[in-house]
Amino acid sequence: MDGDEIASGWIFRNADKPANIAEEHSETPWLTSKTIEFIETQDKATPWMSHVSYIKPHWPYIVPAPYHNMYDAHHVPPAKRHAMEQEDPHPVFGAYQSNKIAQAFQKDEVRQKVIPAYMGLIKQCDDQLGRLITYLENSGRLEDTMIVLTSDHGDYLGDHWLGEKDLFHGVSAKIPMIIYDPRPAADKARGTTCNALVESIDLAATFVEAAGGKVPAHVIEGQSLIPWLHRNRPDWRSFAISEYDSSATPQAVKLGLQPRDARLFMVFDGRFKLMHAEGGFRPMLFDLKTDPDEFIDLAKSSDGHQEEIERLYGVLAQWGRRMSQRVTKSDEHIKAMRDLSLRRGILPFLAGRTEVDAELLSKY
Repeated sequence: MDGDEIASGWIFRNADKPANIAEEHSETPWLTSKTIEFIETQDKATPWMSHVSYIKPHWPYIVPAPYHNMYDAHHVPPAKRHAMEQEDPHPVFGAYQSNKIAQAFQKDEVRQKVIPAYMGLIKQCDDQLGRLITYLENSGRLEDTMIVLTSDHGDYLGDHWLGEKDLFHGVSAKIPMIIYDPRPAADKARGTTCNALVESIDLAATFVEAAGGKVPAHVIEGQSLIPWLHRNRPDWRSFAISEYDSSATPQAVKLGLQPRDARLFMVFDGRFKLMHAEGGFRPMLFDLKTDPDEFIDLAKSSDGHQEEIERLYGVLAQWGRRMSQRVTKSDEHIKAMRDLSLRRGILPFLAGRTEVDAELLSKY
């Protein structure tokens, strides 16, 4: 509220005002309550799964009292950005720097209004997660419930002169993933950090294995994280991939891209990060060992680091050739099918009897 008038939560200057709704009726507590109601209906002897998708923190950046004024401008860290990022930027990078939300978050007064509200939204999520975990503990379910806390992406909030989520800097693409596995086999890894190259698609495989199933690799592309959780080092990927379809965005229009070309790819090998943009653009390249803040686009320089670029393009090509479309038959099924037609007496493409096993020519 702004006096007697309702102030729009879509306007950034209103981000320090409380939402016009009681805290217990806002999105995050409501979803927590619904999750607890769902779990209450589940038989303790029967496996269950719940995807608790908290939408906050997210725009509109508005939070109910008392969270709206828990933080202020003094809690806002400086934006992680450098003037060199605006000097002849990659065309895609430049297009996103000039969109409305980026232009807004380039202003310190916007960051000082919005980020305290964003922090309040995070604090509300944290409190509600505490409420959910307390329920699991009090109901005796915590001892047999795996919990994964993660997100779909980060938020620039002014870092790199950007807003939102659309490119592949660490603040956007490197997201938290915290896993609680209550089983004794996970005790060795409890409280540790794993620096393996993990992708969000690994969670599906992890859940299948955790439930005692065999991961169908012809359907699920990710790799199970269970070995890492049990302190065993598996045969693991040497690069991570991220993709973005920007075909419906104003930036695609500004760049003159047809929908089929408005696609971005990231390849990261733990040190070097390549961004490829379809449409005939040059790549972007960062060395996170020498430039952990990702300010210096090495592909822009005269040196260009062509060897690393070619290597990472080879990795992207390798990923593009992966078998990801055969969703009906497993490798085991395929192997069992080999030569099966001969065993059934189906003998196509033969020039003469000498090519056929004698057992298939005998009378019966």
